[in-house]
Amino acid sequence: MAGGASVVPPPDDPPSLTRRVLALAVPALGALVAEPLFVLIDTAMVGHLGTESLAGLALGSTVLQTIVGVFVFLAYSTTALAAQALGAGRRDRAVRSGIEAMWLAAGLGLVAAAALMAAGPALVRALGAGPGVAPAALDYIRASSPGLVGMFVVLAGTGTLRGLLDTRTPLVVAAGGAALNVAANAVLIFGADLGVAGSGAGTALAQTLMAAAYIRVVARGARGLGVPLRPSMGGMWRAMLDGAPLFVRTVALRVALLATVSTAAAIGVQALAAHQIVNSLWNLTALVLDALAIAAQALVGYALGAGDPGRLRDLVRRLAVWGAGAGAVLGVLVGAASPWLPALFGDDPGMRGIASAALLVAAVCLPLGGVVFLLDGVLIGASQGRFLAGAGLVTLIAYLPALGGITAWVRSRPDEGGALAPADQTTAMILLWAAFAGLFMGARGLCNAWRTWWSPRHALANSAGRAPAA
Repeated sequence: MAGGASVVPPPDDPPSLTRRVLALAVPALGALVAEPLFVLIDTAMVGHLGTESLAGLALGSTVLQTIVGVFVFLAYSTTALAAQALGAGRRDRAVRSGIEAMWLAAGLGLVAAAALMAAGPALVRALGAGPGVAPAALDYIRASSPGLVGMFVVLAGTGTLRGLLDTRTPLVVAAGGAALNVAANAVLIFGADLGVAGSGAGTALAQTLMAAAYIRVVARGARGLGVPLRPSMGGMWRAMLDGAPLFVRTVALRVALLATVSTAAAIGVQALAAHQIVNSLWNLTALVLDALAIAAQALVGYALGAGDPGRLRDLVRRLAVWGAGAGAVLGVLVGAASPWLPALFGDDPGMRGIASAALLVAAVCLPLGGVVFLLDGVLIGASQGRFLAGAGLVTLIAYLPALGGITAWVRSRPDEGGALAPADQTTAMILLWAAFAGLFMGARGLCNAWRTWWSPRHALANSAGRAPAA
């Protein structure tokens, strides 16, 4: 794969580790950024069709992205399996695990596409779409649903190549897919006059061709190693079992994020607008930290497969320092820019003041977030999906009462003309972001650190030398 080049084991000296992390993380970051960029361009195109079309795109794309986000385990679990097999010197087994995952992804994509087509009208109604917005949202969902097969295969193909310590090919595929998506949307939205449906069809086309590119790369590597391309029920079942716990974890995270947005909405309109700004910037920093976590997944999985616990412990320690350091740098940048960043998103002085205060809280918590993201990657690379699923449910249970307390405090405060006073909205948003970035992320960090280093069956002591079954 990736030209069939041999893979050098993760090095022991810090300068070499730095080069290895950057070699994996920088292309991974580029691939992560490519999709949000073409979504932004897509949004700009649809925006010229009118407000109702843009609102329909917002609802339809939210549904689509939520479904894809829930199935992101197809990438994460495949990365761990492929990296562990590669570390054990079984490149053929690594490629085989990717093939099984891609077959599973195609099957799940077919089921998800059929379900979304059938449930689309009910979902749009549940999201509160008005009579002018609902048709546009449904047009987008119906046109983009067939692309779920390609989207899921892309997830599995990306995970396969990451596990093979190749993040450059996913960058090329993502960049090419983004460019194709922009061109296809321009033709279908304006040239063919399909409107919002053209946006959905362009997305489906781009994702399907991206999936074809991954299939070609993986198939070429499989032929070179004599690995069969046909699926096996046993292999697909193993891929499903490996990914199921990460599916549960992702659902728990989605519930936490939705509950956070709901709490912000209960505070007030200015607070909700401020939350959108802070959350968008938090997600932007998360892309950088996610790229490091992807490098951690691949390197830890490789080290486990190689069966070298000593090197693994040193690798994880240094990766945690990387996470904290990256979070600290991002925190300083966000904190320094917090007084003026909200001005880029609106002129309301009340909203800008609330957003600036919440950004400071987020900035203070970013070093913690960096460690959490890195240890997520470590545990995924160590195939600790069951623990992550349980920890996700535990941290969600610990977090929801805090949100309930904030909501109760908001309801107890006097309002001014039906809205909470700006000072109280600011206080509530500070509490909300302290709960999310401090309590929720802190609970995740404690769980991850306990499983990584301190538990009786911690990841570094009990996973070394394990590789996927043939």
